[in-house]
Amino acid sequence: MATALIAGSTGLVGSQLLNLLLEEPSYDKVIALVRKPLGIQHPKLVNKVVNFDSLADAGRDLQADDVFCCLGTTIKQAGSQAAFRKVDYEYPLSLARQTHALGAKQFLIITAMGSSKSSSIFYNRVKGEVEEAISSVGFETIHILQPSLLLGDRKDDRSGESTGKVVMKVLDFAIPKKYKAIESVKVAKAMLALARQKQKGTHVHHSGELQNY
Repeated sequence: MATALIAGSTGLVGSQLLNLLLEEPSYDKVIALVRKPLGIQHPKLVNKVVNFDSLADAGRDLQADDVFCCLGTTIKQAGSQAAFRKVDYEYPLSLARQTHALGAKQFLIITAMGSSKSSSIFYNRVKGEVEEAISSVGFETIHILQPSLLLGDRKDDRSGESTGKVVMKVLDFAIPKKYKAIESVKVAKAMLALARQKQKGTHVHHSGELQNY
């Protein structure tokens, strides 16, 4: 049996992925890294409250086989580019380094369509930079998922995204598959399915591929 670790389990994709992980028979333990305790209980679930600014303090409590990183915010929510970079670059990279040092074999992360370290768009550039940094950590397997605009009921208000969702739904028939907005549950299902494959190497999965889950 194996242990899964998930960061970002209260987010749009993460909350759905957590439910899938808890029902997945190949995992007998699921560690959810959280800033405050989750309001759910399950025989497999270990609620680990952490400070992501000092993740090393968690020590061996971060030991797992497969690591699922669903951390992410927006510049508006974060309040500044520096704060955004902390959540979307520094925290995932710290998580990757800490869990790899403890023996994790697989690391799966959600970034975004259009991510590129050379992008002129700050958001996409940070996503590309974190992809490159994590790819050099040394995991046997890395899966990078690059979804388009995510559909689903968020707990937080992202008015700009809401407008985009309406537009993309109306024009869905005319949008190529790889650019279409994607249901968040498809991304969650894709993460779990890819983890099951135990396929070594670094793999990038574009939004059109994720639509198949």
